Parts: sequence; structure tokens; C-alpha cells
Amino acid sequence: MWREGEEIALPPKPFAVLRYLVENPGRLISHDELLDALWPETYVQPQVLRTYMLELRRILGDDSTQPRFIQTMPKRGYCFIAAVKESKSANGGAVRSERTNLAGRTEELARLEEELHRLDAGQRRVVFVSGEPGIGKTALVDAFCAQVIEEQRAMVARGQCVEGFAASEPYYPVMEALRQLCASADGEAACRVLARVAAPWLNSLGRGEADGGSRSLRAGDAERMAGQLCAALEEISVEKPLILVFEDLQWADDATLQLISALARRRAQARLLVLITCGGSDGSARAGTRGLKQDLLMRELAAEVALTPLTLGAMSELLRRVLEQETMPQGLPAFVHQHSEGNPLFAKAMVEHLMAQGFLTRDEAVGAWRATAGFAEIEGGVPEGLAQMIELEVERLQPEEQRLLEAGSLLGIAFPVWAVAAALDEEMAKTEEACAGLARRLSFVQRAGEDELPDGTRSDFYVFVHSMYRQVLVRRQAATRRARRHQRIAIRLGELFAGREAAVAREQAMHFEAAGDWLSAAMALRSAARHAQQRQADGEAAELLQHALRLAENLGELERTAAMRGICEELAELGAEDSACVKVS
Repeated sequence: MWREGEEIALPPKPFAVLRYLVENPGRLISHDELLDALWPETYVQPQVLRTYMLELRRILGDDSTQPRFIQTMPKRGYCFIAAVKESKSANGGAVRSERTNLAGRTEELARLEEELHRLDAGQRRVVFVSGEPGIGKTALVDAFCAQVIEEQRAMVARGQCVEGFAASEPYYPVMEALRQLCASADGEAACRVLARVAAPWLNSLGRGEADGGSRSLRAGDAERMAGQLCAALEEISVEKPLILVFEDLQWADDATLQLISALARRRAQARLLVLITCGGSDGSARAGTRGLKQDLLMRELAAEVALTPLTLGAMSELLRRVLEQETMPQGLPAFVHQHSEGNPLFAKAMVEHLMAQGFLTRDEAVGAWRATAGFAEIEGGVPEGLAQMIELEVERLQPEEQRLLEAGSLLGIAFPVWAVAAALDEEMAKTEEACAGLARRLSFVQRAGEDELPDGTRSDFYVFVHSMYRQVLVRRQAATRRARRHQRIAIRLGELFAGREAAVAREQAMHFEAAGDWLSAAMALRSAARHAQQRQADGEAAELLQHALRLAENLGELERTAAMRGICEELAELGAEDSACVKVS
């Protein structure tokens, strides 16, 4: 999102809400439509939308009483009322994503191109490319660097930060980048500058005249030697701009962070661009990494290119390139976009999953992929490769943290702290602190707001950034453990809303059903049906009672007969019929 040439960063979900409203201007978007579009087939508490709307209004400078952008229709939904028009980017899209086989990142590539142009005026630049795992940070940097190298506009040297190396390998990504630089077409000139200005660095690569072999740099040398390397890099960039790429900065060692800080703060002119990839929320990052990024951005010594999920149009473009055909099987882009939530890595894994399951097959006669079933009939699930990746990420956590996330996954994409505490049978204050700590550290969990409970206390609630994390967390729990946790949540709901249980009876029934408590679930559904009747929603009441009837069939004979007879009587009062009621009568 941009305002008068200034980029405004938004988290993925609020951005998705705004995008959906902008793509449907001038009409009422109901709460249900928004929830179905952004959290398909997943139960999400409606207060999530309210929280996101408050955030959007704050950023847009919009007033709910006199709106210029988003108008609230009480108890109905929202309408985007500002004029909407399509336009090209201000720079005309100087870098074309078509040339890079990269879908939907034209504006981001153009941003990097702008940063490269600033080097011509001697402005050193530090740019963070951020986003959730799989969003395409490395793909974007690869595409940009490939174009720069092809056009011979700058030297490019890359270093990869590696998890676990921070304590034992100071300067690991820096040394990797220097090796690449010295081995490049411009390497001879770069080595001469290093030999003259920063000889210990060259010696550490095994290229120095004074040292026949490589010598590791010690973290204690950082303060003395960082200045030498900064000066050398500045001089190297005089003849030709230099791009240093450091990937996955969340795993960087302290010495590397100090060097980046020094490069950003020096005042001398330099045609040097430091390009850094890192997680969007930096939840998995070390404290030093988070602090460096926040400090440089706050002091305007760095810029950030935050990658958001792909739009449906960009997803179609991505699939055309993945399948190498222009015409898509009907419904495929929407299906993949819905289940990947615009994440390119997840989208590609979903396509491979559809191929492996036989839902996408290659028709050699026409040389194209075709669907063997309607996508409305296919359950998305989590591709096995992605499930294993998510499992590994979860396994790195402490057992207590894993339990907390598992309990939260039983609530849906959004989970309130009070429900997690109930599921685990723990104190709410302790659970609240644990959830806050996880949200600060993890990239896939974010705080989404707070609610006031009926007793006047307040409870934070959180969201999973992507539904696939939630699905993996649900399925890794044993059935008995899941049932026990659902039962506790249902009971706690009843306690919280004592005296007005009907307001939450439908949600309570869902948890009782998941716990296998068929009688309690059926009774809660009957309560929800009576509540619907009071609102004159007879159709909804009939659906709830028919659901209760199906659950009652799981009861023992005596309980089943009594429960089904009562449900059938209530259906008859609504003028609704069900074949199961004939058997009971």
C-alpha cells in the first residue's frame, strides 16, 4: 500500500481484508462473505474482522462516523466507498517480472531497481526483503540479481546465514560473499583492494601473500577489522556498484550484524547496496537481528520491501508458468489460491500434491494438464512435503510451547487465550504470558486483539498466519487428547456465559461434538435452534435440529429414543420433516 509515494507496510491478513474490499468496491460485503473468502472452511471468530478494521482505519486515517474509505453497515458488514481506478506503477514497471519467470512481483522488483539507481548518486543503501516463509523472498532477490548480472550493471556477492552457526562461525555469510566476489569476473581487482586495505580478510580466504593458508577470523577482531572491510568494500564499489546479499539474517552471528550496522552508518559515499532477506515478523530471529533491523529502519538508514501474498491474478500467472500452459483447468487458480492463501511455495506444493493424487493429469494428446474432478469436490489438505517442513518447525519448540499451539489449533485460525487455558487446564495469566512470548518469537502466530469476557475480564486472542500450520497442529494430536481438550473448552464456554448459554450454544455444540459427547452436543444444538427461532430464523433452526438428530443417532438405545423424540417434536413445530423422525414415531 502506498500513500503519496510512501510505502505503508501492512500485515498479510489486514492487507487481504483491504484488498478484498477494494476488489469489490461500492457494494456491501457481509461478515460471512469476508470470513468465507479469507478463511475458507475454517471457523473464525467474527471479532477478528473488527480488530483488522480498527487497524485499517488507523492506518488510512479513516473515521467510522464520517468514513472516506470503509463504511460500516451495523450488524451487516462493510462497504469500500472510495473511488477505485487501476493504474500502472509510477516507474512504468522498469523491471519486468516476465523476464525473470517470477509471478506477481513487478512492483517489488521495481522497488529494488529504484534502490539500485540511488547508487549512481553515491548513496549507500541497506534494504530488508521480508515476508513469511515461502512467500518468495529468495526468488525475488534471485530474479533481481540475475538481471543485474546479465546486464553487467553491478557486482553481486552472496552469503547465506545458517541456523546453528552463529555461535561457532563468526562472519560465516560475510566470508562466503567475499569468496564469491574474489572468484567473480571482477575478482582480481577486488582482491587487490582487499590486499591493500583489509589484508587480514584476504588472508582468511587463503589468498593473502603473507599467509599461505586460510585463517579463521575471530569474533573478538570484529571491532578492529570491521572498519577495514567497510573501507575496502567502499573502494571496490568505486569502479562498479557492488551488491552484497545476506540471506536469512535471523540466523546471523553478532559479528556479521555489527558489520552490517557499520556499513549502514558510515557517512562516506559508496555505490554499495546491502540486500537482506529475513522473516516478516522476525519471530524466529535472534534479539540482535530484530534490534538491528528495527534500529536501522527507525533511523531511516534502511528500507524494507515487505512481500505480501499473491493476488488471484498473480496466482494464475504463477500456475501458467508452473504448468507451462496458458489455459488453466477451470477452477484451479481459485482452488490453489484459497488453500495456499497466496503463498507461492505453498501453491507449488499444492499443485504437486494434486498431481500426485491424480487430480491433475497430463493429457499427452493435447500436451496440457487437465483436471480429473471438480475442484469443489476435492479436499485441499496439507501436502506431505509442507507438513514435514511445518512439523520440523514445531519440533524445535519446547514441549510446553507445542502443547499451547496444539490447544490453540482446536479453536480455528483465531484462538482466544481463555480457551487455550481451558483446554490445557491451566491458569489464564500463565497461558497469556506464554502466548505473548510465542507471538514475539514465531513467524506463524500473531496477536490479533483482545475481547472482554462476560465477567468483565479481558482476554487476548491470536491468529495462525496460515491455515496449514493449524491443520498440521490439529492432526499431530492423539484423538483422546483432542477430545479431552474440546470437552474442557465446551464446559468453560458454558461457565463463562452462564445464564445466556444460548448465545454460544452453537460454538459449544461444535466442541462437544469434537469431544464425542453426543448428548451434550445435541442439547446445545437444540438450545441454538431455540435461539434462532427467537430471531425468526426458522430455516437456521431447522438445520440445527437436523444436525442434532444425526448426532443423537450415536447414543445408546434409551438415550437415543428420548433425545430423538424431543428433537422431532421441535422439528414438527417448525413444519420441517426428517426421515429419521418416521422411525422414531
